Amino acid sequence: MKNFILLFISLFIFSCDSDSNPTSPSLCDESIEVELWGECYNIQTTNILDLNNSGLTGEIPSEIENLINLTNLTLYNNQLTGEIPSEIGNLTNLVRIYLNDNQLTGELPSEIGNLTNLVVLSLGVNQQLTGELPSEIGNLTNLEQLWLYDTQLTGEIPPEIGLLTNLTLLKINNNQFTGVLPEEICNQGDITPDLSSNKFCPPYPSCMSQSDIDSQDTSDCP
Repeated sequence: MKNFILLFISLFIFSCDSDSNPTSPSLCDESIEVELWGECYNIQTTNILDLNNSGLTGEIPSEIENLINLTNLTLYNNQLTGEIPSEIGNLTNLVRIYLNDNQLTGELPSEIGNLTNLVVLSLGVNQQLTGELPSEIGNLTNLEQLWLYDTQLTGEIPPEIGLLTNLTLLKINNNQFTGVLPEEICNQGDITPDLSSNKFCPPYPSCMSQSDIDSQDTSDCP
């Protein structure tokens, strides 16, 4: 009886240990699928990832780079945190990116300049995005809409912004951009870009509206 009790106790402890450290094999066939936020997506056939307003949390997984045929990445209005993964620059078929209205942090990866097919880049209302706008933004010559409003981006606007001649909408208002705006900003397609509520210093480019000029914090200007 004593041996039986000891055996029972041993089996019980083993069972508890197993329950507290469960193994969770992936539900996905890793040879043809990638797992993102608990769902499986076919690597070859997934071209649209539309998960807006889905209650997503945590970071954007770097494994997203495996969706090589992705053209539309729509993740707005979630609670995503962390930095935008540099691996996103490997998704060279992307046409539209909507990451706005999240809690993303850190700097914009320079690899975003690899996405030369982009038509829309929307990153607004990520109030902990920091750092400068990478000069590689000038590679996105097919871009029509650039939404960067309500973040904490800093530094000077690179003159490469003038290469975006297909832009019809540019919103970089409510940031911490500084320095003198390059006249090249008037070369891009939006003739009335929203540049308000930053820290730009004079002289101002010819396409900048008077209301945008009046909204600048010039306390740190020379």
